[in-house]
Amino acid sequence: MSLPSTKLLSFAAISALLASSLCIAQTPSTPGAAAPLTVKIVNSATHQPALDPTVTVNGKVLSATNGAYTLPANTQSVMVRAPGYRAVTVSVADIRANHYAIELHPFAVHALYLSEYGISSSVIRNSAFNIIRRGGANALVVNIKSDHGQLVYPSAIPLAKEIGARNITTIHSLSDLVNSAHAQNIYIIARIVTFKDNPLATSKPEDAIHLANGELFHDREGLAWTDAFKPEVRAYNIAIAVEAAKAGFDEVQFDYVRFPDSTTKLVVSGPTDEAHRIEAISSFLGEAHAALAPYNVFHSADIFGYTFWNTNDTGIGQQLNHLVDKVDYLCPMLYPSGFAHGIPGHPKPMATSDDIHSTIKLTLDKGIARTDINPLKLRPWLQAFRDYAFGGVVFGPEQVATQISAADADHTDGWQLWNPRNSYTSIGLVRETAATPAPKDATLATAAHASK
Repeated sequence: MSLPSTKLLSFAAISALLASSLCIAQTPSTPGAAAPLTVKIVNSATHQPALDPTVTVNGKVLSATNGAYTLPANTQSVMVRAPGYRAVTVSVADIRANHYAIELHPFAVHALYLSEYGISSSVIRNSAFNIIRRGGANALVVNIKSDHGQLVYPSAIPLAKEIGARNITTIHSLSDLVNSAHAQNIYIIARIVTFKDNPLATSKPEDAIHLANGELFHDREGLAWTDAFKPEVRAYNIAIAVEAAKAGFDEVQFDYVRFPDSTTKLVVSGPTDEAHRIEAISSFLGEAHAALAPYNVFHSADIFGYTFWNTNDTGIGQQLNHLVDKVDYLCPMLYPSGFAHGIPGHPKPMATSDDIHSTIKLTLDKGIARTDINPLKLRPWLQAFRDYAFGGVVFGPEQVATQISAADADHTDGWQLWNPRNSYTSIGLVRETAATPAPKDATLATAAHASK
């Protein structure tokens, strides 16, 4: 049948034809019910499809059909996120007004790490804020569960107090911290040190990793680790992540989401072969991803840099191909100091600037080639601290800029800088100009316990 002359078409008919040309389906519904809508997720700048979106309605993640998502009848709002973009929540009315497309705005994270003490120090905090305000970064990674297993905020999880994990408070309100960051247009990430957990392991030895002689395993720092197979351990860390999501963090990041890198035989509750180690770590991240779905929060995991080269699990349960689909972002720790054995063609990662650049770039290249991963799902940790493996090179502006250039060359979702002292003023993130007044910090001072 040929189309009628456009001169005779009503406005409604023209609208219907336009919707049809955009491949937008309106599914018939029962009388009195709103019709299901089919929508596409696009880049707001290019109007091309956004890769790897997660679309959630009423806490349920939807699946795509031919790149489009059919919303259930009577949907009121839709939550959408995708690597390399800001998360959004959109009303159905706005979706209709935008021709049944949901637009995501591109966003690359440039983050500075702050420990639980760094975020509570007005000096360190304002120094980081000043860098952000001047365009040197746009995000913070903040400890909410520390390397010593302390929940540094008023958690409502009973187990935390029971095991002595609430001995310090440096963040008095997670939501106040988030609100203050968002008021300054800062993307804020909650870091959770996961299976390295001295309070839980020592308080509940049945949930800990042991040596063959029955004693608790302790790492080089003298800290005990929990057993990644244990449901109680997994549930505890996921509950912490949910508290962060409810407080409004943009992202929840699991660190130490692995087994210890130990040459000593370790005893856990599950089988210790590689396949079961891989399953323990990947399934934990999958469980966390599902638990966080109702909150439209990004979910990331920190992993060893050598996992991009090693086809096995590096002895710690991290196997790259098993991780890529479990999180929104993978954050490989690409510190040149961490590549003690170098990489192919570059045995000394810090001999020259080219070696630094190639260590980052070729490692990312290798991981992308092995997995065919969307590069926007990668956000590397980069080194902003003095070398500890190759002669003590100080990482200043040249070394940091070289690493950032390498990450940018692979079109990753930005980068994260690690300095255990939270010192970032001397690495060239912003050009030094005339003195700039310190940012107003009154709101954040009430959220984070200011230690002068």
